[in-house]
Amino acid sequence: MRIQICLFLFLFSGFIHAQSVNYELSMPKPQNHYYHIKMELNDFNQKELNISLPVWAPGSYLVREFSKNINLVKAFDEKGNPLEIKKTRKNSWSIKKGNKQNVVIKYEVYAFELSVRTSFLDLTHGFVSGSGVFMFVEDYLNISGSLKVIPYEGFTKVSTALPKAKEKFTYNYSDYDQLVDCPIEIGNQIVFEFNAAGVKHTVAIYGDGNYVIEDLRNDMTKIIEEETKVFGQNPNKEYLFIIHNVVNGQGGLEHKNSTTLSVNRWTYSGSNYVKFLSLVAHEYFHLWNVKRIRPIELGPFDYNQENYTDLLWVMEGFTSYYDELILLRSGYYSQHQMLGKIESAINYVEGSEGSRVQPLAHASFDAWVKAYRPNENSSNTSMSYYSRGSIIAALLDVMIIENSKGKKCLDHFLQALYSNFYENKGRGFTSKEFKKELESFVGKNLDEFYAKYIDGTEIPPYSKIFGRIGVDVQDVSKSYPDFGASITSSGGKAIIKSIRSNSAAEDAGLSVNDEIIGCNGYRVGKNDIESVMQSLENGDELELLISRDDILFSVEFKMTNRFKPKFYLTLTNEKPKLLNYWLR
Repeated sequence: MRIQICLFLFLFSGFIHAQSVNYELSMPKPQNHYYHIKMELNDFNQKELNISLPVWAPGSYLVREFSKNINLVKAFDEKGNPLEIKKTRKNSWSIKKGNKQNVVIKYEVYAFELSVRTSFLDLTHGFVSGSGVFMFVEDYLNISGSLKVIPYEGFTKVSTALPKAKEKFTYNYSDYDQLVDCPIEIGNQIVFEFNAAGVKHTVAIYGDGNYVIEDLRNDMTKIIEEETKVFGQNPNKEYLFIIHNVVNGQGGLEHKNSTTLSVNRWTYSGSNYVKFLSLVAHEYFHLWNVKRIRPIELGPFDYNQENYTDLLWVMEGFTSYYDELILLRSGYYSQHQMLGKIESAINYVEGSEGSRVQPLAHASFDAWVKAYRPNENSSNTSMSYYSRGSIIAALLDVMIIENSKGKKCLDHFLQALYSNFYENKGRGFTSKEFKKELESFVGKNLDEFYAKYIDGTEIPPYSKIFGRIGVDVQDVSKSYPDFGASITSSGGKAIIKSIRSNSAAEDAGLSVNDEIIGCNGYRVGKNDIESVMQSLENGDELELLISRDDILFSVEFKMTNRFKPKFYLTLTNEKPKLLNYWLR
């Protein structure tokens, strides 16, 4: 009996004094753009604790050094006595707490970059992207806790996907991943709700715009229900859209049960509105593809450094394919328009110099160092895993349809990944596991396909593959005279902005930032030199006067041809059953 009592007391004591990390977020003076954070660490026995702020935001593959926005970090015991704290790395601090059970940490975060991946605060509203604001205790990412938001006195609403607690503007989280995966909008945003696919959806809109709420309800419902059909189920009970209407929209960022969209405030009409719906489709599709169906490297996250994977072409490329396919299935595109989207993607990718240099898998892996750090030479050496990945998705979709004789498509492959790895194994997949699963749907070994089009830079046999379902592909590639340099006008000066590899401009010795002053003895501006170049034939020569670092010199220029791949895709009536199953 005594043993039972002791055990009960031990368990009860553990229940009362369970470890937790509780945050308080306030903003007493929004015009200075600082969030004030109080972080309470309860029942930690270690004499020394290490806390860190992430260096990146999941879904945005770039080290952003969020700690640059933090000033002085202070630590106290439960009685308010200061504790010794020391910065140990660019984003980490060590706290010597001794035998104190509880620790209070206070710091401020400067927030004045309004994007979907960074935080912002002024007198109009606040937006919190958690990974750049909330620190974590090293080795304790699985600890649960609460977040209390204390809005500025002029703000009346808080929108977040975090589970609500009993107290107003207070929320619970099960682990750190959930905390920072739920962005927060604070202010006086417009909020409305609708139900789609059996899920309650909330939309919080900051900023004026030409949107019509009823149109958004109807159109977003169509997209959500079509995407849910792809997987046969929707894993959420509630979902939140945060929309920022601004001048320069930056796109979106996905989360497990929410997303943030940043768009131009006048985007809600005509063709721009269709593009907005495509963005909605893209980010919502991510709640399955990347947040649950994912490479094994993307979770649990290492918030202190890059998390490399060679499968971003699947996560973003497949999603880019589906954001257009869903608009077709929802009735916003015709079959001809959808085929036109695929054709445009093919010609954009194959016409890029970088597509012959950087393989798709490499583009995925190197996203951290190349994709989000472009320079004047990037177009010559890199390509988009979004665009190339969407083309590969289309090809694989067709291959699965042909192999199954029109009974299965890429939808079923994604369903299998969701079931086999997310639901049954509770983890992501390796690149080998992904390929093996894909081969079972395509019906053949894909070593050659991978070697040429995933790990290589060859142009896929579009005519052969698309022809299997009744799409005619014409190769209209051609050579034509091309200057090979793009020019911008700066202060009335014609300045070279970029130069294509193996071009006439490169052969002549021109460089980025050169100013073109004259041509064949005459002064020229941007429009003049572009007109001259458009009039030249292969082999034509002329003399250019160049200024480089204020030094004048002449360049002998000779026009050469550029070969550029190009394809036309046309619907035929040869295999209507397969074609209509694909573009349904």
